[in-house]
Amino acid sequence: MNHPILPVGVDHVVFLVADLDRACAFYRDVLNCRPGFAYPDLGMRQVWFGAALIVLWDVTHPGAAAAVPPVAGGRNVDHVCLACGPIDHAALRAHLAALGVAIEREANHGGARGMGASFYIRDPDGNRIELKGPPEHPDLPGPH
Repeated sequence: MNHPILPVGVDHVVFLVADLDRACAFYRDVLNCRPGFAYPDLGMRQVWFGAALIVLWDVTHPGAAAAVPPVAGGRNVDHVCLACGPIDHAALRAHLAALGVAIEREANHGGARGMGASFYIRDPDGNRIELKGPPEHPDLPGPH
C-alpha cells in the first residue's frame, strides 16, 4: 500500500514577532536573508534563507489575532536550524559581534545533513536559531 504522504522537506517556518521592521532588519542584516512576499492585511512578511522560507508575523498587528499564543510568554518552538554553507568560524563570530548578536552556544551537532558545527543565536524576539555548517561526515541511515 502506498502511503498518502510523500515527504519532500520543510516548506516554511513562522516566527511570531513584536516589531516587524526590526525582525526583517535582523534577518536581512544578520542572516543575509532576501525579502519574499508581504501580506500587509495580516501583518506578515516572508524572507528567504537560501531555499528555506521564514515567515515573520507581527503579533501587534490586528491581522495576527489568531496567531497570538493563548498563554502569555508561552512558546511552541524550541529552535529552528538553518543549514549553511561552509562557515569561517572567526568571520561568523566577528560578524555577529559587530551586529550585537550574542552566540549562546557553539557545538558539533547532528542534523539532516550529518554532524557539523552549530552556532546558536536568538533573533530580537527571542526565537532561537541554530546556524549549522555542512557535515564533517554524514549521519546514517539518512533519508529514504
